Amino acid sequence: MSMFRYYAAKSKGQALVPAKAIHTNFLRTGRINRQDDWVAEERRYLTEEEVAERTGKRLEKAGRKTHQRLNGFHRKIRFPEIIFHKTLATAPHLGYVHVTASKADFADHKDVTWGFYIANFSAEIGAESVDDIAAGKAVVLPAETVAAGAGDSMTEQAAREHFFHHVKPGYSRMYFAVAMKNAEAGENRRQVINRDIRDNGVLFRTADPKTALKNVLMLGARNAELRKIVEAIG
Repeated sequence: MSMFRYYAAKSKGQALVPAKAIHTNFLRTGRINRQDDWVAEERRYLTEEEVAERTGKRLEKAGRKTHQRLNGFHRKIRFPEIIFHKTLATAPHLGYVHVTASKADFADHKDVTWGFYIANFSAEIGAESVDDIAAGKAVVLPAETVAAGAGDSMTEQAAREHFFHHVKPGYSRMYFAVAMKNAEAGENRRQVINRDIRDNGVLFRTADPKTALKNVLMLGARNAELRKIVEAIG
């Protein structure tokens, strides 16, 4: 359940109602009635589902716009559009969107699959304890979890996956890419965090959109010539 209450903002396009002329009542009655000018505006509170739906639309819109910018940089650097989002259960005005995925080579690893995300909040990224997940202090990336094996609870399984923790409730931006690999066990094989690259699998994390754009383009550049072009970005 969310720890916040949400209400619909007043529409900017709402027609303005002409205010009553104060002097009209004064001339008729000799008194100035101030009550009509101080009636509190009635608020319509939103359900958590409505907030999550609005958040999801905004996130996916931002994801598509970012994908267009990535593919508009150079004709030889192209990324697939893989847009999906997730909102936070305890704060549905916050969430993150998956933008694209591809493969890149690193010094000791070849053809490493990675995914690029945008979040509208700031948080720490890394492994937390089972207790933190159970207490709602950590958020798992759902696209990367796999079916629990024999003797595993879903919470214990989640503790081995990648997630956010210490989420700040205010709006901000966080861009990050995560290395992925196929799960080695389980009937429903899915992508999980590739901790062979780094301890938490995170390839980069930044609050600067220009830095994020450059980092993703570097991951998508397949040769030295293209990487040199990307490096020239100021």
